[in-house]
Amino acid sequence: MSARSCSRTRSDHIGFAERIRTERGVPIRVHELDELRAKGRVPGPRGLGSFKLLPLLEFLIFGLRNGLRSPPILEVATFDDGATLDVPGAPRVIHVPGHTEGSAALHFVQRDVICVGDALVTRNVINGAEGPQLFPNFSTDNELAFASLARFDGVDARLVLAGHGAPWDRGLAEAVRLTRESWRTGTTTPAG
Repeated sequence: MSARSCSRTRSDHIGFAERIRTERGVPIRVHELDELRAKGRVPGPRGLGSFKLLPLLEFLIFGLRNGLRSPPILEVATFDDGATLDVPGAPRVIHVPGHTEGSAALHFVQRDVICVGDALVTRNVINGAEGPQLFPNFSTDNELAFASLARFDGVDARLVLAGHGAPWDRGLAEAVRLTRESWRTGTTTPAG
């Protein structure tokens, strides 16, 4: 499992989902509150906020190489908070709204891993800031995203895989602590 496999244009989250669904018969699952977004009926979060030219260019080049727009997913199955998905590793769903209404993390208890999507990231692709942080550039509700960090309190996972940035191997609790600190102070903790 790689950080990319858990990995904000629609192309980096939806990517080839419709293609793999139609060509290979792979079912696509999303949190029930993101069903309409996945089907292309609700736009995703938009915005740049503060940015630095080089990271923004890298992100745009990624988008151009991979398509700035992905086709909507015509059929999705949904899940809700607390569900255990019937997929390899049997991850438990943790609903963490803020990035989107249906933003969800997948906790692979037996593997000591959590895929947090964009509930927090370890690299802001717009300004290049490194370390655990919220991703306000592309969230629907930043205050809700901050409040949703509480959903991770008491969740134990050594390896954190975010939608953007390097894997974080110092534990979820430390990633959440640093994310809260960086949000409160308006700074980003160095990945160091």
